Amino acid sequence: MRRLLACAAALLLLPACSPGPHMVVVFAASSLNGSFTQLGAEFEASHPGVRVMFSFDGSATLVDQLAQGAPADVFAAADRDTMERASSAGTMTPTPARFASNELTLIVPVGNPSGITGLDASLEGTKLVVCADGVPCGSATAKLANHLGVTLHPVSEETKVTDVRAKVETGQADAGIVYRTDAMASPSKLTAIPIAGAGQAANEYLIGLTSHAHAPGPATEFITLVTGSRGQDVLRAAGFGR
Repeated sequence: MRRLLACAAALLLLPACSPGPHMVVVFAASSLNGSFTQLGAEFEASHPGVRVMFSFDGSATLVDQLAQGAPADVFAAADRDTMERASSAGTMTPTPARFASNELTLIVPVGNPSGITGLDASLEGTKLVVCADGVPCGSATAKLANHLGVTLHPVSEETKVTDVRAKVETGQADAGIVYRTDAMASPSKLTAIPIAGAGQAANEYLIGLTSHAHAPGPATEFITLVTGSRGQDVLRAAGFGR
């Protein structure tokens, strides 16, 4: 699997990593990293000779890569708007499937040294990091802030949610707004502070076969795994909703 991930990073440069009928290339939102890596290993175990290669990044970045011709068989987006943008660009086959949902939460370092209590006055004078508007977690953050009637003053806006989490984990930020699944993925370093009304800005995750898939058969079977009972069990354990 480690070799396959290395190939993913250089997919456009290394002919040896070119996809084929025995390799399923999956482009997926960065928040799906843990769950999809586990499901990929299970898929390989049940499909001898087939390998699953992942490229995890911000959904908007992946859509741009698909539009530029990057080879992928499957695309999993962190919101409906991004998937619709991919479909409008002609890079997806019809009817992507909704397979999960995710809500935002506020995270702080374990111990909460800045004494932050929520999206309130406790954030004044602290370093807040969020996702950039236009990427799924950023669009959800903007929607939630508007719903709550609060104005956020982040010191940084990131293109993927895992970068927000990393800045809080490493002490570069006092707080960040991420998906619930990101908070659950790092319990030894982060404390989650629930945001009232977060359900009003929940994101829908969709997955589909790309229009230029090199391995449509195995790729479709991987999508079936994600949307089926086993995939749902793994996603639910990571904190995703249905």
